[in-house]
Amino acid sequence: MAPGPARAALTEFVLKVHARCDLACDHCYVYEHADQSWRRRPVRMTPDVLRAAAGRIAEHAAAHGLPDVTVVLHGGEPLLLGPDGLGRVLAELRRVIGPVTRLRIGMQTNGVLLSERFCDVLAEHDVAVGVSLDGDRAANDRHRIYRSGASSYDQVLRALALLRRPAYRRLWSGLLCTVDVRNDPIAVYEALLAQEPSRIDFLLPHATWDDPPWRPAAGDTAYARWLRAVHDRWRADGRPVPVRLFDSLLSTARGGPSGTEWLGLDPVDLAVIETDGEWEQADSLKTAYDGAPATGMTVFSHAADDVAASPLLARRRSGRAGLSDECRRCPVVDQCGGGLFAHRYGAGHFDHPSVYCADLKELIVHVNENPPEPVRLDAGLPDDFIDRLAALTGDRVATGRLVEAQIAIVRALLAEVADRLPAGGAGADGWEALTALDRSAPESVARIAAHPYVRAWAVDCLAGTGTGARQGPGYLSALAAAAALDAGVPVRLDVPVRSGRLHLPTMGTVLLPEVGDGTARVETGPGSLRVRAGDVTVAVSPGAAGGPRWWPTRRLVAPDVSVLLEDGDPHRDCHRLPADDRLDDAGAVRWAETFAAAWQVIRDEVPGHAEELRTGLRAVVPLRRSGDGVSEASTARQAFGGVAATETDAGSLAVLLVHEFQHSKMNALLDVCDLVDGTGPIDITVGWRPDPRPAEAVLHGIYAHAAVADIWRVRADRQVDGAQAVYRQYRDWTAEAIGALQRADALTPAGSRLVRQVARSMSGWPS
Repeated sequence: MAPGPARAALTEFVLKVHARCDLACDHCYVYEHADQSWRRRPVRMTPDVLRAAAGRIAEHAAAHGLPDVTVVLHGGEPLLLGPDGLGRVLAELRRVIGPVTRLRIGMQTNGVLLSERFCDVLAEHDVAVGVSLDGDRAANDRHRIYRSGASSYDQVLRALALLRRPAYRRLWSGLLCTVDVRNDPIAVYEALLAQEPSRIDFLLPHATWDDPPWRPAAGDTAYARWLRAVHDRWRADGRPVPVRLFDSLLSTARGGPSGTEWLGLDPVDLAVIETDGEWEQADSLKTAYDGAPATGMTVFSHAADDVAASPLLARRRSGRAGLSDECRRCPVVDQCGGGLFAHRYGAGHFDHPSVYCADLKELIVHVNENPPEPVRLDAGLPDDFIDRLAALTGDRVATGRLVEAQIAIVRALLAEVADRLPAGGAGADGWEALTALDRSAPESVARIAAHPYVRAWAVDCLAGTGTGARQGPGYLSALAAAAALDAGVPVRLDVPVRSGRLHLPTMGTVLLPEVGDGTARVETGPGSLRVRAGDVTVAVSPGAAGGPRWWPTRRLVAPDVSVLLEDGDPHRDCHRLPADDRLDDAGAVRWAETFAAAWQVIRDEVPGHAEELRTGLRAVVPLRRSGDGVSEASTARQAFGGVAATETDAGSLAVLLVHEFQHSKMNALLDVCDLVDGTGPIDITVGWRPDPRPAEAVLHGIYAHAAVADIWRVRADRQVDGAQAVYRQYRDWTAEAIGALQRADALTPAGSRLVRQVARSMSGWPS
């Protein structure tokens, strides 16, 4: 019987795929601390153990209906498997777990063996890679050395340089740094920041009350002092990179989740599988006593549900009730959460505060009393939202949040249009049908709402201008009919006809020249569309080929992506350049072929941007070519996810799509975040325009041109003819504009943060 909803589910699994390491770090809890079970384990996870482990994870995900699970490859050192061995592990995980739930795979590595071949394997299987680095050379060499005593610092920096390459940047999840208070905190922070990580994770060295951490003197809160110094510098820098420890404290201060087992009262939903198939609790328990993480269960004998029900794991899901009396009385318990469970051990039990209790309390109070300069984001957006969008490597998660925000904005606009409807007026029946469909078929309504030119219509309709005014509020019935057709459910509505065309967004256009301007009765059903206007009846199947009465929407399709070739929507002509008329079949085929080739270029040159485009691009609008034949493109402020472009070659289209989608993202970001200080007009001279530009336009240009420069940087690295000169031009334009905009003092804290992140991403580029 499947477990009921009250049963706890595990969502993160750590796989110990290799039990040995090529470094001899003296602070390592696996080899140097109390638990020595590694000595009796197999060196690597065998195929039968891997198969059983993957099967247990898939079984658990299916039984609990989990939308996703995370599997982290750990060790020892996972790269000791070699590229082929690592590839086989990843392929097996994808094969067994992938069909059941969305599988996120991560890997923690010391990085010394990382190579292009490894990176290609990791990229093939979409693995997030965390790398351990303790700071500058002196700090890193204090602990992270080979058995011979030799430094590993240069090897790790070579690995990080690999991960910064455009082809691999999306894989890099950040740096993990173990704190040593004998190292200079600012030197460590600056050394980590210099590597341009997507995140920094500071960890306290594992210790217990029986084996406490090193301190300069008894009772000295040296760890709080060290972390306070880093926090204050990070805060003064404008939080240039997410730092998990500080972000967790900021989140829990607002009552949010901690996002880590080190802090807060979030339930722990993690289990470890050793190389021999033994289920274990959190790896950090190895620091407590020999055998501390053991469960007595294996993947061959016990399901994940059995592990989740074990007493210690159950205690770690019990919130305050699982803490010591002293912790429960503490005023910062909701943020601290008692600290890491392993750090509470002493005298044979875990019923203590953390051995770092005084440090944690001092740090929490300090962070609470020194909050960061506020960044106005709409409710529900994470603190690192700006940082993720500023990453020139692309971020599909942040782009997905923009998509969600845009759909919410469109819904609000539609509601406002409906609020202005007179009783029984045009569109009233459509609004009623649309709201009913939103309850019965919300996915179909969301697909229609996500179409770029629905918002363009709504904005014009409310303003009484353009095609929005011409269609009028009756277009709500067209939206409802399109959603019903998408869902395959019956509706009967009167839909506007303008200039002999009745358009159903994302679906197609019915041609009714006899009507001119008026209405037609639309009836939908499962796989059917019937339109009647006077003596004319048009019946089509939504998937049918076009004909004299029916122009279906056509799609541009390439591996992993499908977007509308939008040459029929009456509201698409909202760009600064005129939209082309409906393409003939030969023109549509040319566009499809060019888009497929351009998509391959984007995936190859800037794969992170491909992920973003896959997430947010909804439609490509063919533009009418100008007399000089120059390739042109455009985005519209009120049409997120739509890119308009003239027909061109694949390489140029790839650049145009990335460039214009950056503008589209910036428009969407401006909807949810104040980036420009609007207290006064400021015009700034930029390299790409002869006329001075307002601050918001400069910000747009920086964001778009930095991405274009990145493409040409890749092409220059590959020695494409002429690419070096184009790269330098876009790089210089962008860098000069960043300096000018920063000197103009025209940005809000959020805008300054975004520009600093873009500048930081560019800082490692060749001159």
